[in-house]
Amino acid sequence: MRDPAAELRALERDGLRRRLRPLDSAQGPRVALADHGDCLNFSSNDYLGLASDEGLKESYQKNIGRFGVGSGASRLVCGTMAAHLRLEEKIAALKRTEAAITYSSGYAAATGSLPALCGKGDIILLDKLCHASLIDGARLSGATLRIFPHNDLDRLESHLRWSARRIDHDGRILVVTESVFSMDGDLAPLAGIVECKERHGALLLVDEAHALGVLGPRGRGLAAATGLEGRVDFQMGTFSKAVGLSGGYLCGDRAMIDLLINRARSFIYSTAPSPALAATVDEALDLVSGERGDHLRATLLAHRRAFSPDATSAIFPVILGENETALAASTALLEKGFLVPAIRYPTVPKGSARLRITLSAAHRDTDITSLKNALAELRENRYHSITP
Repeated sequence: MRDPAAELRALERDGLRRRLRPLDSAQGPRVALADHGDCLNFSSNDYLGLASDEGLKESYQKNIGRFGVGSGASRLVCGTMAAHLRLEEKIAALKRTEAAITYSSGYAAATGSLPALCGKGDIILLDKLCHASLIDGARLSGATLRIFPHNDLDRLESHLRWSARRIDHDGRILVVTESVFSMDGDLAPLAGIVECKERHGALLLVDEAHALGVLGPRGRGLAAATGLEGRVDFQMGTFSKAVGLSGGYLCGDRAMIDLLINRARSFIYSTAPSPALAATVDEALDLVSGERGDHLRATLLAHRRAFSPDATSAIFPVILGENETALAASTALLEKGFLVPAIRYPTVPKGSARLRITLSAAHRDTDITSLKNALAELRENRYHSITP
């Protein structure tokens, strides 16, 4: 039997051991680390700064008083409450689809939806840099899984031709991609992907986790920004990033959503999320898609351009290569008062360890300038590959 202590030593040796880092404060642009003290937070996915929004905190408290704190059962037993249904109607309307299903997390959405949509005899084509939850969901499905190089339309076209020759007449071919890639911050070539999948009769699932609230009109995501909502079969995402709370969703046509209600195991066999949470997410979506959301997006866009004029999202990778180098750079920044995580394998490919910098509308202009200056100092003194 393997010794867990020896496995931990191996992780330590390879610069891959992770440790929890508790905060002594609420989530925000400035946080207090239990083992370090106050610092500027450039590690969160709270892109619009809503995780500690005073209005949403008041809404959550109000909704607890109205709905209680728990659902009591799974959705198919007695856990479905009006708040869950209203939230699903709200996200479907925002995404301009017929229906939606919500889950307890984005991970549950991926690992529940993909095996419900595809199985033995089907084919899933997955971008190489898709999130771990999508990889896990694809593997759980039992479908034939093929990976295409990141954003490579030629290889996707080749894989689709291969799939079309091998699929049965009633089989499904499902292309899976993110709209904003979580570790690189780049965008999927969505128009090209849509054209490819339509030529071969495939379906397309786009994970909008890092685009909802950030991109497109009213923050509806990349599918809306590119005018392709009606040609994307499934839009998946989370409420845990720009929306500031938690939970996952998948939007699509009514028949497919009804199929998920009957087949998605992470939905069927999980207690329903708190109805107070669902009601608060509903209100947060109104905020995100309204005038205040537009103001927050404009602020975030200004921060993005100030940090890097060529920015396409709020995520900025600084690829350093070796694990030890990324860890040392992260530690050096923490000593200067900046929380910027080192991201390593298996979250990113081997040899591409990096700093992952994320910006928020809640940051001040001076915060962005301070980080740029700190990165420039590190580059001059030691880490020459660092660029904003």
